[in-house]
Amino acid sequence: MSVRLRRLNVADGPRVLAWRNSPDVAAHMYSDHAIGEAEHALWLDAALGRADRCYWIVELEGAPVGLANLARIDPLASRCDWAFYLADPAVRGRGVGAAVEYLMLGHVFEGRGLNKLWCEVLSGNTAVVRLHERFGFTREALFRDHVRKHGVFQDVVGLGLLRREWPRVEAAAEVQLVRAWPLTALGLEA
Repeated sequence: MSVRLRRLNVADGPRVLAWRNSPDVAAHMYSDHAIGEAEHALWLDAALGRADRCYWIVELEGAPVGLANLARIDPLASRCDWAFYLADPAVRGRGVGAAVEYLMLGHVFEGRGLNKLWCEVLSGNTAVVRLHERFGFTREALFRDHVRKHGVFQDVVGLGLLRREWPRVEAAAEVQLVRAWPLTALGLEA
């Protein structure tokens, strides 16, 4: 089995729009409105054309199953934000998210040489908070009533990982990952 991250392209637009509007994915996003084609076209143009963002399609055995991204890439501050989702519920719980996390951390700290990777997660998404913590992320913030979803305010957890923490995390992650994935079966298109 293999997990690969390939760069987002224009042809991925309809699939990503369907994913983003699916209830399984939308439940964990900041916004909760249905995204229309015009709004999505603006997002896709920006996603493909901005230097401070990068997007990848997550593929399992060559089939698209999700999206990963870096945002607010700031070389001067040496940090960026990141997020991902697995749109296909059938692939969750199989170690695909852990493989994506490992690939992105390696890309940020080794490939880009940045000092900090940051993410925000709705507090109710405990599985993703736990995944980040297993990969060495530290809870750095709690944004109270930060997002309104379907009229209800929700807290957001801010987590961060530093490059100096990555070698320890990388070694532990590789031990865990090789149980499910040979490291040669993982790849990221830079």
